[in-house]
Amino acid sequence: MSLAHDHALTLALFCRVVDNYGDIGICWRLARQLQREHGILVTLWVDDLPSFRRICPDVDPGAALQQIHGVTVRHWAGQDGVFTPADIADIVIEFFACDIPPGYITAMAQCEPRPVWFNLEGLSAEEWVEGCHTLPSSHPRLPLTKHFFFPGFTAKTGGLMREAALDEERRQFQADATGMAAFLGQFGVTAQEMASAKVSLFCYPHAPVAALFGAWQGGAQAMTCLVPEGVATEAVEAFLKAPSSAGAVATRGALTVRVLPFVPQPDYDRLLWACDLNGVRGEDSFVRAQWAGRPFIWHIYPQDDNLHHKKLRAFLGRYASGLDSLSALSLCWNGATPADPDPAPLWPAFHAALPELHARADEWQRQMLANGDLTSNMLNFAASLRSSRPG
Repeated sequence: MSLAHDHALTLALFCRVVDNYGDIGICWRLARQLQREHGILVTLWVDDLPSFRRICPDVDPGAALQQIHGVTVRHWAGQDGVFTPADIADIVIEFFACDIPPGYITAMAQCEPRPVWFNLEGLSAEEWVEGCHTLPSSHPRLPLTKHFFFPGFTAKTGGLMREAALDEERRQFQADATGMAAFLGQFGVTAQEMASAKVSLFCYPHAPVAALFGAWQGGAQAMTCLVPEGVATEAVEAFLKAPSSAGAVATRGALTVRVLPFVPQPDYDRLLWACDLNGVRGEDSFVRAQWAGRPFIWHIYPQDDNLHHKKLRAFLGRYASGLDSLSALSLCWNGATPADPDPAPLWPAFHAALPELHARADEWQRQMLANGDLTSNMLNFAASLRSSRPG
């Protein structure tokens, strides 16, 4: 359904950064896709500009208002502020139930027609998501209705975020061995390291990284682990016997650990594409790993009462059915098997299953492509809401 309108469609996206780079990573990808592929005038409200700058070097962390890659970026400094209907976008998205400024909501209620209002929720494989996707929620005082929009892994959800050209770009990159070597070479990766099994590692501090390093170090196959600066610092520095600053590298036994600088999002995608196995965390890198067509291990964002273990098992139930080595290592990596927290004994079986995991990654990607992309699905739903309103 078209979102044709008598003026360029406007959209406001509100983001509070909770998980360092995951929240702003998702919102920045969404903002760019809305602007580039759909011609929408996007304003991204974000409260943590320094974290934003880590994944987008063009960000000025001291600017209240700036224009980046066609997107208007506003520093969301607080909940105060007076807004008029002229300030309100046609579509308003609050990411992950963040509370947008009360003055903005009051002005939304004064608009005619009123904006489409979404709560873009976090990604989960749990079955209840299908029943809650697109459900309306009426404001308790104002004549406004918000709709929940859930990303997900089935046709009854909003799907996963994916740019239109992503799959073709990935295929071309992965078919070009010289280009991949040149890309990794800019980070110091040598020809010998290129010939080894390459693993990118992005995880939370509590991951049992040192134990896995030990398994790799004592293994028969040469391994190169590429770790962004500031990730798994304790284990990396213990291995390096030096600070884990970008450019640091050490080889012990069969394992080389190399520290990379944080890179802009397009280069992070290429890093995932260039590796044989990817360790990812949270939501943003987790989704990008699925589009990379490579085996991956997910370190899920921790929640109180171990609720994240339930979410992890729900995903593994969809993705890893019949892949026992992947399920076992994933659960151990996330501390969901407290009686046996050491991943080292699980590595040989996982390593032996890598060809099967490669095939599963390709199969899964085809399944996810069939669900469409989150951004287009959300805009189509917004169009249906707008067309059903009077006038």
